[in-house]
Amino acid sequence: MRVLIGVTGSIAAYKAAELVSELKKSGSEISVVMTEHATHLIGAATFRGLSGGEVRVDLFERWPGRPIHIDLATDHDVVAIVPATANIIGKIAGGICDDLLSTVVLSTKAPVIIAPAMNEAMYLNPAVKENIDKLKRRGYRFVEPDTGWLACGTEGVGRLASLDALVAAIADAAGGRSDLKGRKVVITGGPTLEPIDAVRFISNRSSGKMAISLARVAARRGAETVLVMGPSGVPRPAGVKVIDVETGADMQRACEQEWEDADCMVMAAAVCDFKPRDVEPGKLKRREGLTLDLGASEDILAGLAGSKGNRMLVGFALETRDEIEGGKRKLREKNLDLVMVNNPLVEGAGFGSDKNSGYLIFRDGRVEDIPLVTKLDLAEKIFDAISSRLDSTA
Repeated sequence: MRVLIGVTGSIAAYKAAELVSELKKSGSEISVVMTEHATHLIGAATFRGLSGGEVRVDLFERWPGRPIHIDLATDHDVVAIVPATANIIGKIAGGICDDLLSTVVLSTKAPVIIAPAMNEAMYLNPAVKENIDKLKRRGYRFVEPDTGWLACGTEGVGRLASLDALVAAIADAAGGRSDLKGRKVVITGGPTLEPIDAVRFISNRSSGKMAISLARVAARRGAETVLVMGPSGVPRPAGVKVIDVETGADMQRACEQEWEDADCMVMAAAVCDFKPRDVEPGKLKRREGLTLDLGASEDILAGLAGSKGNRMLVGFALETRDEIEGGKRKLREKNLDLVMVNNPLVEGAGFGSDKNSGYLIFRDGRVEDIPLVTKLDLAEKIFDAISSRLDSTA
């Protein structure tokens, strides 16, 4: 995969170095084009060392053969502007090419990915939003920014998207595997929320990051992907139908509807096991103590298993001891084809982490030990198994 990374004058320019390093490790050929403003924030030598190639800045640099911008525009599978300022977005939207990067972008026929990173007020400015919408209509691909702490000292939207999201978007644009094309995959994720009264609820610590990684991989590999998502602040992936839910009952209804024409359901959500039998319509007043009468919540997997047929059901199991035994028990009881069992007490894995570890347990009794890997890498392993199983039942 040949990738041109365009770096602009955002304070997040240093994060592009990590992206270049990650792409290089995966075997990609990397070229880097920097704007003049970007060179004030990070040196070209950094990218030269990480990419193993030259770094270009000057539109009028002497170049053998064709003009430099034409060679750069035609010699790459993907052009990714990381980070992208409001300035470069406005230039591309307006057809302005007054430096090397903007000239390359307007000359290329390769897919162009734009990853904005800027102050929240700038990102939400109507002029910037209009330019982004205009570029989306023209087929430019955006990796939406995250919400978090910004360099200006405030918290809001505008933070450069995660490394995983950027790598996934570039791989998708370059044309990766399409082994799930023609398949519909439904993924559940995040926690569920069960109300106690009008303002309080029972929930859990699930972040939804595993489900987001699964959805990214499924969509990238060609599946029609539906994500049924409980309350979570993790940005939703592009190219995925998202159904936002709150309670276990909400999730069950959405799953039953989407299951009708699905090929595979991956239940990565942390559905509450219990919920209050009675919900106070108003706010409960403060008191010395409160006893809650809890009943079992919806068993979504059990309901889906009853109409499973040749379709695939994949589950997740969380165990703090005897993980393999617990995972095998869940696989049997829920009629699953595959289960990923993990222990949240393992350092660096579990709720809120970008990594996970545990065991993949297959229907035929095989157990694959999964060391600590990124959730995106784990999602790839899970869909390798799903794709193989779907192919065998086609």
